[in-house]
Amino acid sequence: MYTLSDGLRAVRLTGAFFFDVHAKAPWCAETPFGHTVVDAMFPGSDHLICYHLMMEGSCWATIEGEEPVKLSAGDIILLPHGDTHVRATAPGMRKTPEMSMYRMPEDRELPTRISVGDDGGELTHFVCGFLGCDSRPFNPLLTALPTVIHLSATGQHAATGWLTTLLNIAVKESGSARAGGENVLARLSELMFVEAIRSYLETLPPAQTAWLAGLRDPIVGQALAALHRQPG
Repeated sequence: MYTLSDGLRAVRLTGAFFFDVHAKAPWCAETPFGHTVVDAMFPGSDHLICYHLMMEGSCWATIEGEEPVKLSAGDIILLPHGDTHVRATAPGMRKTPEMSMYRMPEDRELPTRISVGDDGGELTHFVCGFLGCDSRPFNPLLTALPTVIHLSATGQHAATGWLTTLLNIAVKESGSARAGGENVLARLSELMFVEAIRSYLETLPPAQTAWLAGLRDPIVGQALAALHRQPG
């Protein structure tokens, strides 16, 4: 799909950041709006993409204006527009974000390991990923994506096997301090984002309309590609 590839190239990812979170119930973690922290995490970038992969246990994710989403081991949730959101033991819990966490460590060692909650509660383990990107002046792909994308580990379009492998490699690379690590992370992050978007497109119902759905249509997709090649 030429148009999808073109849109993905235009996203221009600029870096990756990871939290390795071990939480014991009851617990709550809230992420601020991407535009409030993106410059501290990725100087010069104007857009933040967030995603979370559940490694063990379960939790609820709540995004303003959306129904709470139950996440289980293997699930991935992607927030293409960096909306503020809460992960917690139960829906309705809130906690003021710790803004100081959202900046690159001085030693640049990633992932940053975080432990939250009560030591005696049930364990939930998940990885939080953040991608900095430059979306200027306009990117139709990012604009067309919904507020939240939930990729389930089960069901017809289960997509997390390949994504989990990529993320595990990225987390391992983050903590290895090997030469060229930042470049490797950038490439792995780009692959994860591309695969997540491809998996999301496969979940769209046949009757779905709008720009993203048009990419799958053999005739409309070619027309969109022609428009992108020669906008005039």
